[in-house]
Amino acid sequence: MYAKCKRLLDVFFAVILLILSALPMALIALCVLAEGGGTVLFKQSRLGLHGKCFTCYKFRTMRAENAAGEPDMNRVTALGRVLRRFSLDELPQFWNILKGDMSFVGPRPLLPIYKEYYSNEQSRRHLTRPGMTGWAQINGRNTTDWTTRLQLDCWYVDNISPSVDCKIVLCTIKQLLTGSGVNSGGNVTMESFADYSRRQTTAR
Repeated sequence: MYAKCKRLLDVFFAVILLILSALPMALIALCVLAEGGGTVLFKQSRLGLHGKCFTCYKFRTMRAENAAGEPDMNRVTALGRVLRRFSLDELPQFWNILKGDMSFVGPRPLLPIYKEYYSNEQSRRHLTRPGMTGWAQINGRNTTDWTTRLQLDCWYVDNISPSVDCKIVLCTIKQLLTGSGVNSGGNVTMESFADYSRRQTTAR
């Protein structure tokens, strides 16, 4: 029952926020263009509900060129750091929510390549729509390891409720204002799940 209500709430708030954020997003787009040219939006395939792929939208926060072996953290632009600090790079995902690819609250959408590394338990995170924020994000965000992060995602799947979603939204607002949990080990990007899984396998 709540799943249907949640979808209606997603559509309602996505429409309102798309209207309210239209001018800020236009200004961000101009700043992205002015900083380095190239495309304004970063588009990437992500895993959604029931493991189906969809195109996820973000404002571009990295330089387009990529030197061989250069870590992602070195490619993040000055503007990109600010956008990531306040999660402004994710504003275009309001469109993903309106389309039904995502929800405001749910496990964060991950890359399709990660699917092969999931255990049966971890793959349950796809039993609900991915979200702009989620239980894992308010319990460590990028500072937790992947095992813990995916356990938190599965906990959310088992405990979806209006009260849990409200708590996640309120805690997310607090995180955005304080910047807590944004970085992982001093970096602006988190280690990929594929690299993490291979490292865990090698360590055994």
